Amino acid sequence: MINTPLDAEQLRQLFTKPYGQPGPTPEQWKKAYADDVHFIDPTQEKHGIDEYIVAQANLMQRCDDVFLETEAVAISGDTAFVEWKLGLKIKGIEFIYPGATRLLFGKDGKIVKHRDYFDFIGPTFEPVPVIGSFVRWLYKRFVA
Repeated sequence: MINTPLDAEQLRQLFTKPYGQPGPTPEQWKKAYADDVHFIDPTQEKHGIDEYIVAQANLMQRCDDVFLETEAVAISGDTAFVEWKLGLKIKGIEFIYPGATRLLFGKDGKIVKHRDYFDFIGPTFEPVPVIGSFVRWLYKRFVA
């Protein structure tokens, strides 16, 4: 039996950060995540809670501001999915990434696997002059 200390509302709180507000503290991450958590997103793969915390801190430091907004949460047994929208402000440009996270809970209820799914290329390069029009053209070539 899986002990899941994080219900849908707690996951919503963990995955919500308005612009101008701080993100979760290392203590909050350590309360929710296992020491040996495995984290994957389209740009990186990290092992262990300390590497995960550094990855989150690095994101916050690279950006002028960050927001994360939860859109939906679903939990079934030892698995949770969180649909979200991430906003990054960098040098006056806002980048918006819609995505989802799949979380797996260990027997103690802490998160042992965290995988983010989102399109990194389109939202990153579409707002950039010249490159954006090329990315839109390229996407149309694959979708049309």
